Amino acid sequence: MWAIALKEFRQLRRDRRTVAMLFLLPFLFLIVFGYAASFDIKQVPTIVVGPGAELVAPLLPKQLEVQRTDAAGDAADARDALRRGEAVVAVIAPAAAGEPPRVLIDGTELFAAQTALRSLAELQAGGAQRPLQPEAGAPPIADAGTPGALGATQVDILFNPDLRTAVIMIPGLCGIILVFVGTVATALGVVRERQAGTLEQLAVMPFRPRDVFIGKIAPYLLIAAIDMVVIVAVGTLLFDVPFRGSAATFALGALLFLFVTLGMGVLISTLSQTQGQAIQLSMMFMLPQFLLSGLFFPLYSMAAGVRWIGYILPLTYFIKVARGVMVRDAPISALWIPLTVLAVMAIGVFALSTWRFRRDLAPADTEARADR
Repeated sequence: MWAIALKEFRQLRRDRRTVAMLFLLPFLFLIVFGYAASFDIKQVPTIVVGPGAELVAPLLPKQLEVQRTDAAGDAADARDALRRGEAVVAVIAPAAAGEPPRVLIDGTELFAAQTALRSLAELQAGGAQRPLQPEAGAPPIADAGTPGALGATQVDILFNPDLRTAVIMIPGLCGIILVFVGTVATALGVVRERQAGTLEQLAVMPFRPRDVFIGKIAPYLLIAAIDMVVIVAVGTLLFDVPFRGSAATFALGALLFLFVTLGMGVLISTLSQTQGQAIQLSMMFMLPQFLLSGLFFPLYSMAAGVRWIGYILPLTYFIKVARGVMVRDAPISALWIPLTVLAVMAIGVFALSTWRFRRDLAPADTEARADR
């Protein structure tokens, strides 16, 4: 028994990828659920527009973090800001003294919207955590210094009025499908060629490495595209998820994201000798995507030391595109940052995976020619 246990320890020590996964996964879960997994949103990004913006902003609950005030803005500007994803809450401050402001809330940010509603309810009940008095030296607002005046404002939830979970999950589910098909299926498909010995046959055939590379990923590209169309169709028809934006913009974001995931799948396959190793590395790539991309927990609710991980994950930017297009009807001009980041990631990952794949084919080609 001791000899068998010693043998297993020695084999495990040689398999560095397995050892790294056994130690990194618990550490990853500890970080995610200790620092990142938080449904308690303490700060909700807020903008205040309208003639009374400078006077109303200090009266808001502390949960509504005012990031910008615009005295020249109006209701159309507030709605457009939410559509473009610039804030979660927009407060429209009226010009008339004593008239309560109007609050617009982005319903696609489910937990932040619930936090904003709770803070406004506390305000109306007289339980606001910040005193509803103008700042020192500011001119008084008639009847606006009482909790009821500011708390009795009209609240409108945009894009997802019923705060349904399906509305925000279906766009994210499209990304999950693309990650799974593009990464796991592609990695296993290429590693299977190496284990079966057919990679050497491909190396001696009159194909360029680029032809082999594209030929290997083309089926998975088609399958992922079909899966995405099915998910979107089922989500809109069965779960009544809206698709308000441009299909072309959504397809562009999905295509860029799919190139990133396919490139990662090929890259993982070049780092793996067996399908088991490919699955392990794929899990290490996918788990942070699911937990730190903003799919479940908003990035701005995460600790600063963990939040930066979300900003280097491709799924973070695809979710911004998918939710922006499908639910908020965001124009492409409002999504140029996530689209640009996905394009840069696609170019970088594809270049690296192509180089690695070409390097793997070269030894196989040399060995096959030597055998002949």
